Amino acid sequence: MARLLQRSMLASPRCPAAVPAGAETDAAMTTPSPSLPSIVIATRESQLALWQAEHVQSLLRARGHAVALLGMTTRGDQILDRTLSKVGGKGLFVKELEVALEEGRADIAVHSLKDVPMELPQGFALACVMEREDPRDAFVSPGYASLDELPHGAVVGTSSLRRQVLLQALRPDLQIEPLRGNVQTRLRKLNEGQYAAIVLAAAGLKRLGLHERIRAVFTPEQMLPAAGQGALGIEIRGDRHDLREALAPLAHERTWLTVTAERAVSRAMGGSCSMPLAAHGQWDGDTLSLRAAWGDVAARVPLVRAEGAAPVHTLEQADALGLAVAAQLRTAGAVGAL
Repeated sequence: MARLLQRSMLASPRCPAAVPAGAETDAAMTTPSPSLPSIVIATRESQLALWQAEHVQSLLRARGHAVALLGMTTRGDQILDRTLSKVGGKGLFVKELEVALEEGRADIAVHSLKDVPMELPQGFALACVMEREDPRDAFVSPGYASLDELPHGAVVGTSSLRRQVLLQALRPDLQIEPLRGNVQTRLRKLNEGQYAAIVLAAAGLKRLGLHERIRAVFTPEQMLPAAGQGALGIEIRGDRHDLREALAPLAHERTWLTVTAERAVSRAMGGSCSMPLAAHGQWDGDTLSLRAAWGDVAARVPLVRAEGAAPVHTLEQADALGLAVAAQLRTAGAVGAL
């Protein structure tokens, strides 16, 4: 089910938290230009998804576009009693939005890039990758300041296989239990005492103004982030060249190159939410350093790591770097999806 949302809660491009509803911003006061295409954004209706869509809405309105939101509920939002790896993967969060694009009910869809399948369906394109927020994972707990402080056998919540294998490598004594739902639902379950701690993306907490819930942030050396984590991607139909032009000013080149390399690792490994795989890139001048890790959920073999670095100026070079690191993973014993 979808419904058109007329919302006034707009996000500043520099501020990680949304402006309170009803507040006036420069973006809100911009008069739409009749020469620019009006845009409907398909979005999930979770608070974080709406923040992301409203963030893009405010940036496009500031450039003179008339922009509305089409709120939708996806199968990924509806199925909360099973892990994503058992019910079809993260594509469950984007399929309904793609149908809205295909049918012309919406023009663009804003996604957390780590939720976007490595291969888009035919006829769709990733038209823009925006500047990345904090890509790291956050340790959240009401009673403990860090992972090291957790007592032996403490229950930690996450439904990410990547986080599970990395947590097992850091603390094999912990009890890792599934945790589904939006950010608020996960925090509520934590507050109710179902878990001693949970692990969430730092970017989501920061975007929602929940900085105070972060007790510690894992370094990439401790817990390597997922491919695309912290970045927003905007999807369109492949034939909408007018939208490519409209979205170009929102793109961030270095973020796009980085996540292209990360996603190439995952794509080469057959990556999805059923793959316990991490990939993360960092810049040193014009050189992109890319690290990846693969683990066995059953902990039968040690964590496998790989890394590579190369000067990167194009998407093709970024993709090549990712493929090279994926090849290292396989050589070292990582097993890709069949």
